[in-house]
Amino acid sequence: MHDVLHLLSHAALHTLTDTLKLIPFLFLTYLFMELLEHRAGNATERLLKGSGHVGPLLGGVLGILPQCGFSVAASGLYTGRVITTGTLIAVYLSTSDEMLPILISGGADPLLILRLLGTKLAVGVVAGFCVDGVSALLRRHGIGGGEHATIEDLCERENCDCGNRFWLSAIKHTLRITIFLLLFTFAINLLIEGVGEDNIKLLVLDRPVLSSLLSALVGMIPNCASSIALTSLYMEGVLSVGAMLSGLFVNAGVGIAVLFRNNRPVKDSARVLLILFFIAVFAGLLIDLTPLGAWIGS
Repeated sequence: MHDVLHLLSHAALHTLTDTLKLIPFLFLTYLFMELLEHRAGNATERLLKGSGHVGPLLGGVLGILPQCGFSVAASGLYTGRVITTGTLIAVYLSTSDEMLPILISGGADPLLILRLLGTKLAVGVVAGFCVDGVSALLRRHGIGGGEHATIEDLCERENCDCGNRFWLSAIKHTLRITIFLLLFTFAINLLIEGVGEDNIKLLVLDRPVLSSLLSALVGMIPNCASSIALTSLYMEGVLSVGAMLSGLFVNAGVGIAVLFRNNRPVKDSARVLLILFFIAVFAGLLIDLTPLGAWIGS
């Protein structure tokens, strides 16, 4: 009984810590979206969408900061179709989550850290531009329905009839998603506490080629424990640099959970996740099977 209570309390503490730090990002994101809806009108949306060709670059730069809040914010903006699929992918791929603190605390070479961050940024930006380019090409040939959802659609689904009180609508959105994150993160933390991080690490033992696939699967766990485990295994020499990056590329924190919670249709969220997973595995393999791996990890 004591062990069960300890497990629950430990998971609950991690849940509160992980969720509370996201609330400012959530509120500012929804406040921004409400300002677009209630104050700026269609002109600002057209301006943002018109500048979408630089979106992946901006998304990659913002995502590289060691803070999962940007992936949550990007998920919210994509749900309202303020940013493109490529910009969202760029943020997800470049997001560092716990990699940077673990590398610094482990005494990693500053040049190694810069090369890893630069690689995540480069892959995120290039992949983001490619995704947007392919999407535009498909639309020109009548393939794919485009991104028709709007901020109004999100408000209608959430029943946030707040008139001009955009700040109240933003608070309602934030409260709803915070409750969801508390429940979701608690379940994930409980699972990790029950299974044990050591057992999770066993899933990503160094194996040629398969290690990138296994790392990416572990990286999809929307919790900082997966990025900590992957980075620690690399520091211990168990994982190659490419395999570690495969897991970290796809590790966008709870941003993906927020995407599936809010974005419609659900198949579009699944499409984004599949694109992200494919790019993560491909990039990790490319790094390990070329001189890039030796250069990055040197």
